[in-house]
Amino acid sequence: MASYSIPSVRTGAVTVRDLFAASLIAADPTSFTARAVRLRLPTDRTTPRASWIISVGKAATAMARAAVHEMKDRNTDIAGGLIIAPSVGDVPHPSLVAIAGDHPHPGGRSALASAALSDLCDRVQPNDIVFVLLSGGASSLMGAPVDGVDTRHLSALSATLTRSGLDIGRVNAIRKRFLRWGAGRLATQLAPARVEQIVLSDVIGDELAHIGSGPCTPDASTAVDVRRLIDEAAMTDHVPAALLRYLDDVMRGERAETPKWEAPAFMYPGVPAVQGNAGVLDAGALRARVLGFDPVVIVGVPLFGEAAPAGARVATAAAALPRGGVALWGGETTVSLGDSHGNGGRCQELALSAAITLAEMGELGRDVTILAAGTDGCDGPTDAAGAIVDAHTAARMMEAGVDPRDALRRHDAYEALHLAGALLKTGLTGTNVADLVIAVRS
Repeated sequence: MASYSIPSVRTGAVTVRDLFAASLIAADPTSFTARAVRLRLPTDRTTPRASWIISVGKAATAMARAAVHEMKDRNTDIAGGLIIAPSVGDVPHPSLVAIAGDHPHPGGRSALASAALSDLCDRVQPNDIVFVLLSGGASSLMGAPVDGVDTRHLSALSATLTRSGLDIGRVNAIRKRFLRWGAGRLATQLAPARVEQIVLSDVIGDELAHIGSGPCTPDASTAVDVRRLIDEAAMTDHVPAALLRYLDDVMRGERAETPKWEAPAFMYPGVPAVQGNAGVLDAGALRARVLGFDPVVIVGVPLFGEAAPAGARVATAAAALPRGGVALWGGETTVSLGDSHGNGGRCQELALSAAITLAEMGELGRDVTILAAGTDGCDGPTDAAGAIVDAHTAARMMEAGVDPRDALRRHDAYEALHLAGALLKTGLTGTNVADLVIAVRS
């Protein structure tokens, strides 16, 4: 085992917490949704439209509440709606129904939510307007299979994709192919009603086809493309055979392709409102400047790929900052899990790797503090948003009897960070705009 020293006091933790809190204010779903709904409400009252709300994701309740408030404030009648969230909270209007779905993998509750969504779509009339409010987690929360796919196989695919280490674009290209509401299928079900999308993006680049598996966005990929992705990722033996047969049926023309741009549902789309990761980076940077830090750098290249190498890169870049400097990254890394692994999430694995790298730098890494966290307050299947580490975190792990390198190798970051007192627990934040990493050099 390597030898690490332990200081008497940690430095920088208060600062990175402050910057993280300031960043989350910019991701508040309430003000964003209210403003977007206000701009999209019909102004022509000569032809009344019935208005509906479909709100799905981790921020679904807050977004629906904001939409209701804005619509009531402008005397807009709400015909009905559905909220699909991780848990059932207060329902902001008597015409709305709230249902809890499953996350991170679709299950029985998600199937019930999907059925309720289908019933609502059947009630929408051609001249109606539907506000579709999406946030992170929507794919799973309303996750149900397309006709011809078994729920068990969909759940198995979801677990396989989670372990695969594929980036979000390729994960969604595969996953939405088999989802009842993915790949533009919700838009086609609602057509010819007017659909207004208001989206809190958990995807870097804010690509609508990737957010919530693109329920109101046409699918650019074909069954041939999806089969090629599966083969290139060496996942063929891990994807249920029934799903591969489904793709074969589509390629032979025996089942329908996903909706494409020429479908009538996409001929006259509204302009979606999208709030993403860039806003939280700007807010965190502004707070850092107010506190007197200089320089303050928003790193232009988003975090991606495996979490452990990303953590090492972050630590190296942070150690190169001038004293008094701050750097911020947005993005979403991945963790390729084997059959045997410990507990944690991508932000915790990134933080653990960064802690090891800082410790091994000696004096160069001594004044650096790094926070890595999910903006939703939940990193992987744990109760932590992420972690705050410095050059001394690894020493605390060693003192507690844990080899940090071994923990990283076993993808067991949670316990190691817990023993070091490095976990960041915020509780669910009610928003989700991907991950945030903040580095301070005191």
